[in-house]
Amino acid sequence: MNYLTKEKYISQLKLKFENYSQISANSWALLESIITFKEINKEEILLRNGQIAKNIYFVCKGALRAYITDYDGNIYNKNIFLENNFAGSTVSYLLNTPSNFTLEALENTILISIEYKKYRYFIENNIDLKNFYIAYLENNWVIEKEQREVSIVMENATKRYLELLSKHPKIDKRIQQLHLASHLGITPTQLSRIRKELKNKS
Repeated sequence: MNYLTKEKYISQLKLKFENYSQISANSWALLESIITFKEINKEEILLRNGQIAKNIYFVCKGALRAYITDYDGNIYNKNIFLENNFAGSTVSYLLNTPSNFTLEALENTILISIEYKKYRYFIENNIDLKNFYIAYLENNWVIEKEQREVSIVMENATKRYLELLSKHPKIDKRIQQLHLASHLGITPTQLSRIRKELKNKS
């Protein structure tokens, strides 16, 4: 990866932070000091179930899924992370406990890795980073989480699929139907039926 490409992805990360809170030049320099780039191949595991998470990841290019395996070996997708999303096991690095899910690449993926311990230290000692952290957690782990849970119960699957397409227009061409269906809380057969119905209407 060349210098200009790295700079482009770092700019995307900075924009992500500043969507939530203004970051000073000094705080941004601190953040830049603890980031590294990581490239992983499709189907490569980034974090295993039972492993303690040490890093937060920012998806520059590609896609990840977080999945849970039950005692019978059945697999359920907990989430899908695309470009400009943060990924990782929040509970694991907050509590220093093993992750209860696995992070796997759905495509060849480029990530920015942020070392959590140092990041946490910077948050505790810089008010602008603390403001970002609070705003991000409130939006993504309270508001969006609740909206998604309500959506799965109250909205029909077609509406959830259309909302996903509106946020990520090409996701159905990038991610396997099996993984999309699991993310939406439906079976692949149901998703296939929804796609067919929408195609017939268009």
